[in-house]
Parts: sequence; C-alpha cells; structure tokens
Amino acid sequence: MADIWLMRHGAYEGHRPGYHAPHEATLTQQGRDQVCRSLPLPEGITAIVTSPIPRARQTATLVSHLTGLPIVATSGLLAEWRAPSIVLGRSAETYPPAYRAWRARRLANPSLRCEDGESLTDLHNRAQDGAAFLHHTAGLHGPILAVSHTLLLGVLTRLPEGPAAFTSAARTPWPFAERRLFTCRPATPRFGGVGRQ
Repeated sequence: MADIWLMRHGAYEGHRPGYHAPHEATLTQQGRDQVCRSLPLPEGITAIVTSPIPRARQTATLVSHLTGLPIVATSGLLAEWRAPSIVLGRSAETYPPAYRAWRARRLANPSLRCEDGESLTDLHNRAQDGAAFLHHTAGLHGPILAVSHTLLLGVLTRLPEGPAAFTSAARTPWPFAERRLFTCRPATPRFGGVGRQ
C-alpha cells in the first residue's frame, strides 16, 4: 500500500484560537513561508490531493509549484468541518446561545446539527469516505500528499473513536504546514465514496 502523507494548510488571514474561519480565508505571507519551510517532502511522493477550501488549495498549489508534483484531485471529502454559519468569523466569547446549547449536547447526540452546520456523525462519515478516497487515489498514483484542515485531519487520524473523535481532534494541535503519515486503514466506503469528489 502506498504511503499517504497528511498536511495541514499554512496560516491564513484572520486566524486566532477558537475562531471559526470563513471558507474564503486565504493564506498569509506567513502561511506561504511555512509551506516553503515544510519542504522537502518525504521521499517518494508522486502526487497531491487537496481540499477545495482556498487556504488548503493555495497550500497545495504552492507545494505543486515548488516541487513539480501534480495536483491530481480536489475533493470536498477533505474540506474542513462545516461549522454553522452563525459562528463563522466569531470567537468563543461571542458564540450565540444556540451554538452553546449544541456544544453542550453534541457528544450525547452526535447526529444533532446546529442550524446549517455539520453534525459530528456527518463529519465522521465524511472522514471515513475521505480515508477510502485517499487509499484509492494512492492506489492509482502512488504515495500522495493530502492537504486539508485541522479538525478533518484530526478526525481522519482517529476514525476508530467514532464521532467523538471530533473532541480529541479539537484539543490536539496540528501546526500549520505540519505533515504526518496516515496510518488508518480504510473502512468500506458508505456511498461508494471513492468516486465522490
């Protein structure tokens, strides 16, 4: 089985702890510098896949430009957890009551959604499909680098924990532009997820 390396995107505009970034937030110069310092890549990587969210896509594009490696897929399976729009651009001290109530109940009922946000079960299911997609893509292209986001990457690397992996992922730092080898084996895709991009 070909290696799969996971990488978090670089620093982005407006980043601060506890802040839910809007999807359109882009890399900063610091983020581009972090990506440059992350090179060289581990030996043998032949291709890149990425989340479609701009900060990840820009990271992947920069890595591609600097290494000559092709971006072979952009997949929504690798997108960050979809936070409800009521918290985008807000920090913890300004979260609305509906979101605070959801946070208090999310582990007891992981299928519960807060408005237009993704439930913990939704995220876990997408991460399972994402794992199958990554293994399928590595099977086609050889060792790959997958550029994504901290919560999705955290859940992806803790699939056996189920939806509760969200909590572990939220508490475990994954520094900007850091790479880690993906060691989880894929489960059977729920919806033929390998083709879903």
